Amino acid sequence: MFANILKFILGFILAIAVLVGGGVAVGLYFMNRATIVPNKPIFANDEPAVKVSAPKTPTPSSSPSPTSKAEPEATPSATPTPENTDKLPPGAYKARVTWSKGLSLRKDPTQDAERIGGIGFNADIIILEESQDKTWQKVRSVSGDQEGWVKAGNTKPVDEADTQKPDQER
Repeated sequence: MFANILKFILGFILAIAVLVGGGVAVGLYFMNRATIVPNKPIFANDEPAVKVSAPKTPTPSSSPSPTSKAEPEATPSATPTPENTDKLPPGAYKARVTWSKGLSLRKDPTQDAERIGGIGFNADIIILEESQDKTWQKVRSVSGDQEGWVKAGNTKPVDEADTQKPDQER
């Protein structure tokens, strides 16, 4: 009879230990999952309002004029080319994105402003200006295809010597 009571007590202690251990394991699992930052959701209205389109090709018309073929189309000067991005506007400087998730470009310097694009981590950009309260920066991508406002503090100024990629130095 003493052996049966000992078996019962030992079984009871073992069952409690298994339940407590399982509970702790499940608790740690869910606590660990709760600390992971989820990806930022992208909603239908978050798509860029300004779409970069390919240059328009002339549509054939029923009666083409002879002068239209002789004159080349002028490209709009508003679209920056790599040649004119080397010349920075007064007060502008080159920088690099330091925020690991990249930056959202906004139309205006407010958190509620429309999202018009994004710039990835470690991308080279040009800082054009800062807001009055110094919490927002107006930036342009080096290629010149995106321009908008980002939160200040997520970029780092770079020197011309730093803009070379490591594989280009060799």
